[in-house]
Amino acid sequence: MFRFGTGELLLIFLIILLLFGAAKLPEIARAIGKAIKEFKKAGKDIKEDIEGKEEDKKE
Repeated sequence: MFRFGTGELLLIFLIILLLFGAAKLPEIARAIGKAIKEFKKAGKDIKEDIEGKEEDKKE
C-alpha cells in the first residue's frame, strides 16, 4: 500500500490551502474527520454482523 511521505503531505496541504483558503480548512478537516469516523463505525458494524452470523452457523 502506498504511504505518503512528509513532502507529499505538505504539497497536498499547500494545494488545498490555495484552492479553499485558510478560512475553510477547519471546516474541511471536521468534515473529513466525521467521514472517517463514520467509515470506521460502518466497518466495525459489518465485522460484528459477520462474526454474529458465523456464531449462529456453529450452533
